[in-house]
Amino acid sequence: MKIKAVIFDIDNTLVDFLKLKKSCIQPAVAAMVKKGLKVSEEEGVRLVYKLYEKYGMEYKLIFQELLKEVGQSDYKILAAGILAYRKARVVKPYPGVVDVLKELRRKGVKLAIVSDAPNLKAYIRLVAMGIEDYFDVIVAYDDTKHHKPASLPFEKAVRELAVKPQEVIMIGDMPDKDVKGAKDMGFISVFALYGNETVDKGESGADYEIEKVNELLAVIDRIENK
Repeated sequence: MKIKAVIFDIDNTLVDFLKLKKSCIQPAVAAMVKKGLKVSEEEGVRLVYKLYEKYGMEYKLIFQELLKEVGQSDYKILAAGILAYRKARVVKPYPGVVDVLKELRRKGVKLAIVSDAPNLKAYIRLVAMGIEDYFDVIVAYDDTKHHKPASLPFEKAVRELAVKPQEVIMIGDMPDKDVKGAKDMGFISVFALYGNETVDKGESGADYEIEKVNELLAVIDRIENK
């Protein structure tokens, strides 16, 4: 069977999103403490993650909420946190991602993104990594207003790729979103073990599991040579 398209998630599949967040939050909180935030750096970081659990990892006003949480209102402290966060934000793909995308394009495989991130944030990450032009189709939250595993984002991607579901691989790091969504659509599912350390090997429910992104090429060879 010929694989004609691969759909990728972004966060923790193409980029280590959790590592990226951590690398930005710590210097941001440190800068806020230096300007007068009345908690320790350790407590400030803990509170930020607590607030992300409440509002979601894409929440834009996290440092405003942090100040409210500690009973402060100070634009100097807020500005210090935002600027330090932006300065620390360096978005790089996982090792091997660019090589895999190049090889898939060389083989004539169509590439797509299906992400729960808002459109602008999805594009910012892709452009920051310099990989946006590898993708034929990019579907993010604002395109359908539905999160995975709902079928609408996947249906839009398949329709625009002009392929059949059985010709598609979906790779992502969330069993309840990426794997389930792929299986419901009739895709071949690949679980990115490297992007989710909370799921043990063999427990994702995916058709295939990979520990490094470049193993995706071997999975495709195995499928096509059955």
